[in-house]
Amino acid sequence: MASTADDTNGRRRRPPRHGPASEATTRADDGSGSGESTGPVAETRWLNGDEQAAWLANSAIMISLPAALDARMQREAQLTFFEYMVLSVLSEQPDRTMQMSALAARTAASLSRLSHVVGRLEKRELLARKRIPGSGRRTTATLTEAGYDVVVAAAPGHVAAVREYLIDDLEPQELAALRRIGAAVGAAIKRGQPDAGSAASPPPEAPTIHGRPRRTAD
Repeated sequence: MASTADDTNGRRRRPPRHGPASEATTRADDGSGSGESTGPVAETRWLNGDEQAAWLANSAIMISLPAALDARMQREAQLTFFEYMVLSVLSEQPDRTMQMSALAARTAASLSRLSHVVGRLEKRELLARKRIPGSGRRTTATLTEAGYDVVVAAAPGHVAAVREYLIDDLEPQELAALRRIGAAVGAAIKRGQPDAGSAASPPPEAPTIHGRPRRTAD
């Protein structure tokens, strides 16, 4: 049974639901008691049974899969999943170098979060930062040889985890559907971002962070 909590008037209230509210709940929420709902409650597009099941299943993926990948990466390669992403994206560049703002966009991170993680990786000599001459505070991050060696060593284990936790249990048609779903969700998120048209927005294609790292820098 769902738990209840006291509101500011001492009454008991139920937690929010994904599904449609009952007529009685709607009347109580808008305070009219007339059977006619007004305000935000009337405009809410509640999830039906199939939609709620799909959302809850994907919520589990969003919560549990990154945590599982992160735990395994730390255990096997002494890297967090995000640290691996940063190093792997840099390994894909011809000169293993990216401007920090572009790297933040490719890893879907804020500059402050990226700067913190890059500082940690820099202390381990896995990458190096360099200021770009000129106006502004532009900085590049470059993968070092030691960082490249770490990516090469970590990539097989990471791909094995992705296969074990997601890819290998899906049929070809399910993989095709998953790809379409990911593209649709990504496009919807990008449309909802205030800076969707700015240069710092994520590129159309996500980084190939699960591919084989480049063997040499061009």
